[in-house]
Amino acid sequence: MAIIVTFDTPGVGQELYDACINRLTDGGEFTSLADIPAPGLISHAAGPIDGGWRVVDVWESEEAFENFAKILQPILADLGHADGEPQIVPAHNIVTR
Repeated sequence: MAIIVTFDTPGVGQELYDACINRLTDGGEFTSLADIPAPGLISHAAGPIDGGWRVVDVWESEEAFENFAKILQPILADLGHADGEPQIVPAHNIVTR
């Protein structure tokens, strides 16, 4: 079952996001889902919220997200932001272009 994952990082912004993407892509661009090691990622969006930054992903399954989290968590810990917990809910409907 597909899931929606929302991750908010209060008090930080685009700098943390860009640092994560830089590490995930080995310094490359993130313009396609194939640019990062995230099999099962259906969609990704990120942007500022009041007082922080939000990432919203849709994953094919919770297992796919958990596999990616094993890659992402050490990066976040190294950048000093390993304390956040994502919100995970089942996806009822997914529409893509």
